[in-house]
Amino acid sequence: MVWALIICLSELPLMVGLTGCAGHRARTDQRMEDSRTAARVREALAASADYRYDEVKVIAAEGIVQLRGFVNTSAQRNGAGKVASKVVGVKSVDNNLIVKD
Repeated sequence: MVWALIICLSELPLMVGLTGCAGHRARTDQRMEDSRTAARVREALAASADYRYDEVKVIAAEGIVQLRGFVNTSAQRNGAGKVASKVVGVKSVDNNLIVKD
């Protein structure tokens, strides 16, 4: 009985440690997917024939894309949001672009 208790208690830190690794792996996988999503949005903006988005920063977190920076017109601001929303992996777009005066 005592030996069974000792064995169970000695394995407890190992089990707790392994569950921590699973959470870390999920977070790492999500970060990698966010990075890929942001890259796809940047590529889509760069490929846009109508607009230039030189001063736009793209951040992605769990499928939510945030656009930050400056554009010249409201049409560019709206266009960037539309382009980003059509990219694979984007769930929603938080368009924080500022139109220059």
